[in-house]
Amino acid sequence: MLNKGLRDQESIRIDNVLKTLLSIVFVPKFWNLEDKTNIEDQLKDFGLNIQSLIDCNEKDLITQLLRCHLDWNQLEQFADFLVIASKGNPFDFSEKAIAIYNYIQHESRMFSFGINSKIAAAKANL
Repeated sequence: MLNKGLRDQESIRIDNVLKTLLSIVFVPKFWNLEDKTNIEDQLKDFGLNIQSLIDCNEKDLITQLLRCHLDWNQLEQFADFLVIASKGNPFDFSEKAIAIYNYIQHESRMFSFGINSKIAAAKANL
């Protein structure tokens, strides 16, 4: 268990990684080598890379993200990244994003219309 100061530092670090990931893929496009390198560098903080995202199943991905101490909002942002990263690219992470959204809805025990609409939008893109 992390103490409050370390937990806050960890949360800030995770937020910065997620902001960077979302800024890289904000505009749907085919990734060039520079984009892939930037994404790989950011995913490394979560013990992931693009290939591991492609290869892992939804349950293992969620377990890995929880090991990195992502809170509900951060999990939602990571799922948002997966949805955005799937647009206009040769691989589709929508099912993994849906699994993360469903995990948040179930485990947080709070219904969110925002997450529910994100699930519906991600399913429409399948």
